[in-house]
Amino acid sequence: MIIGVPKEVKDHEARVALVPSGVVALREAGHEVLVETHAGEGSAITDREYMHAGAGIVEKAADVWKKADLIIKVKEPQSSEFVHLRPNLTLFTYLHLAPLPELTNRLLESKTNGVAYETIIEHDGSLPLLTPMSEVAGRMSVQVGAQYLEAPNGGRGLLLGGVPGVAPANVVILGGGVVGTNAAKIALGMGAHVSIIDRNLNRLRQLDDIFGARVVTLASNVWTITETLKHADLVVGAVLIPGASAPKLVRRQMIANMKRGAVVVDVAIDQGGCFETSHATTHTEPIYFVDGVLHYCVSNMPAAVPHTSTFALTNATFPYLLELANKGLEKAVDEHPGLREGVNTYKGYVTHPAVATSQGRPYKELAKMA
Repeated sequence: MIIGVPKEVKDHEARVALVPSGVVALREAGHEVLVETHAGEGSAITDREYMHAGAGIVEKAADVWKKADLIIKVKEPQSSEFVHLRPNLTLFTYLHLAPLPELTNRLLESKTNGVAYETIIEHDGSLPLLTPMSEVAGRMSVQVGAQYLEAPNGGRGLLLGGVPGVAPANVVILGGGVVGTNAAKIALGMGAHVSIIDRNLNRLRQLDDIFGARVVTLASNVWTITETLKHADLVVGAVLIPGASAPKLVRRQMIANMKRGAVVVDVAIDQGGCFETSHATTHTEPIYFVDGVLHYCVSNMPAAVPHTSTFALTNATFPYLLELANKGLEKAVDEHPGLREGVNTYKGYVTHPAVATSQGRPYKELAKMA
């Protein structure tokens, strides 16, 4: 099989979907790897390193897409890449289709088989290809939030951890999963006062065991969120329903009742965001204000630390990539139920129920097709 690795084109997206060690393993398994020139430079990986590993370096992205049987990326295709989508092509990347009907249309019209990192679910309920970037984004959310709380950046002028005699900032985290847990670790490490809100009481018990009295755990409901946000300096949105649009937990009026200069970081923005006031931003223009509250809603946060993110991501994705390359899509998903959950589009049909529900489209079960 020919595996293609195009250079990412999303704003400030410096990650790359395959590292040289993966090229070596694919070559040893009998596959050919084509890498667009400069694809790895943002992650400090040179063309020379790819060539030494056995990859072919291709000047034009169009040639990578045209020649490959399987394209591996980091982020969903951008509008400039839609022209490359075609029948019988398998695309393996983060898709986050729920809030992206235009991309879904293009995948269906072109009959491209879209396999999404974020909806691969293993037997234990884990999301193995979402976890590493959730870890990065969770840790970054507090780091970024602390930066934007500084007055020159538009915030309230708070030091997250305070100093002796001055109270620390109040950090509220909506969601106690991977993002929320990692956000809490950094916020606590910086000395903030931290509250985590989640609807799952068993998860709150686990978080209480992990963090003890250092974190306040609260059951999620409208009243609790409303009252807690009134006192928040930094709010991290960290909720997820795999494949589906994120629930709008924070309503416009809740934002209006927050402190002026408070900061919200919506890590759920890839799935549409969990604040009613959220819309996706970029690393070039990362923030905006609503009712005096600073919003940071960058949809590819881990791209700001591409070296760390690339290696963390490819550690997780490569075993699945090798399965797809060795067996082909149909056999791979037949033998691996977790991988089957990653197939969002197949031969012109939506094959993930959450995507279909979010966009009001017909759903076709993959098991009856592949």
